[in-house]
Amino acid sequence: MTDRPASWRMPTPKQMEKLAAEADRRRAPPAAGPDAPLPAEYWESVLKDPRAGAQAQQRRLSEIKAHVLRVSCRRCERTVEIQSADAVRLYGRNAAWKDVAQRLLDNTCQQRTGRHEEDGCWPAVETP
Repeated sequence: MTDRPASWRMPTPKQMEKLAAEADRRRAPPAAGPDAPLPAEYWESVLKDPRAGAQAQQRRLSEIKAHVLRVSCRRCERTVEIQSADAVRLYGRNAAWKDVAQRLLDNTCQQRTGRHEEDGCWPAVETP
């Protein structure tokens, strides 16, 4: 009998190949999976998409070329239209379309809950 523990034994050639394969696999870059971060090109294409509502909402009234601006409420389904010239006259050329849309719908929502946080319309800005 020997005084050495069992963990001291040399691995077999098959075990050594297995350990080498595991080390290679750890060094290789991980494959893209569901938890992998999305590439920067993807986010650029999403933000440049004309259907992105955030871009339309952040535009100034002076940048919008449409003659009629339209906003609807996602809660009560009411729609409000205003001519661009009237919106510029009332709110100024540098007013954000998102803010103008909210003001047009303020205090006129048909669905009231009685809670200040929930009352009011939820504007859905249509891209002109």
